[in-house]
Amino acid sequence: MMNKNTMKGKKILLWLGTPILSIAIVVFLLFQFTPWPSAMLIRYAFTKGGKAMNEALVKHTPNGITLIADQQYDLNDSDAFLDVYFPSTIANKDTILPVIVWIHGGGWVSGTKSEISNYYRILAAKGVVVVSIDYSIAPEKKYPTPIVQTNAALAFLKQHAKKFHINPSSFFLAGDSGGAQIAAQVANIISNAEYSQLMGISPSINRSELSGLLLYCGPYDAALADLKGQFGGFLKTVLWAYSGTKDFEKDPVFKRASVIDYIDANFPPAFISVGNDDPLASHSLNLAQKLKALKTPIDTLFFTADYKPLLPHEYQFNLDVDAGYIALDRSMMFVNKFKNSF
Repeated sequence: MMNKNTMKGKKILLWLGTPILSIAIVVFLLFQFTPWPSAMLIRYAFTKGGKAMNEALVKHTPNGITLIADQQYDLNDSDAFLDVYFPSTIANKDTILPVIVWIHGGGWVSGTKSEISNYYRILAAKGVVVVSIDYSIAPEKKYPTPIVQTNAALAFLKQHAKKFHINPSSFFLAGDSGGAQIAAQVANIISNAEYSQLMGISPSINRSELSGLLLYCGPYDAALADLKGQFGGFLKTVLWAYSGTKDFEKDPVFKRASVIDYIDANFPPAFISVGNDDPLASHSLNLAQKLKALKTPIDTLFFTADYKPLLPHEYQFNLDVDAGYIALDRSMMFVNKFKNSF
């Protein structure tokens, strides 16, 4: 028979356990019926990683870069701000330079225009204008909002090209991870009239003004999303959050985000790179293969399987390894090659 103390202890455990169990059930249900809890965890981790990455770039960051911050590119959109970086030597002059419009990564659920600000300064020191844009992230806002916003940012930059020392005939769209997907999709809207009509978005710059793309570590092909693999939970969360539907695989509107299925021979020249230990590597390899088949001018930076150190997702931001500097140099070689090529 149980003594009084044992019975009392069991009652206490039961009393404590009931609310804990209830909370556990609520949390479980939240994860089943909304992407918000998982998306917020991903955002927290990505934000922490981005901050550390930017801090690691401090020792590589040059002086002599002018920043014009927090320019609102759409007065009707509270998320629509951008930052402009250019060499201070051209301030107060009429000098114009090619512009790299960088769209940050973060799985469409995190990231800001200033998260990798030191990298933009490093790029600008190479003799270009660098623009980093903010766009609305999920699950607060849904696809295709970032596509519309990027298109609006290009219109704003074209209108204010002189103020920002931009050569309006030499735009380069650039992005990393989810930002690379956005860049590729906007480029296809500019390049492909049928796709532009399908998206219901009129391009804000002409194809002749889009000199090329810098695409790092992006996802371009929905067919390659392994929802049952090691990163299946992550993919389900971000795609659910970004599309706005748990059944995103059957959403005909979200299907258009798989840009590889819609590009044609008018797609702009592209520099494509990915690390050899990146779970999204097949996306970059397949995109490069398709563009080669279309005879689109491309340059690629891929690494053999035995390359050491192994290069993870977003390897290009690590300038403490040789591969990061190689990627930076190759990016600028590409820009210099195509800045006046159309």
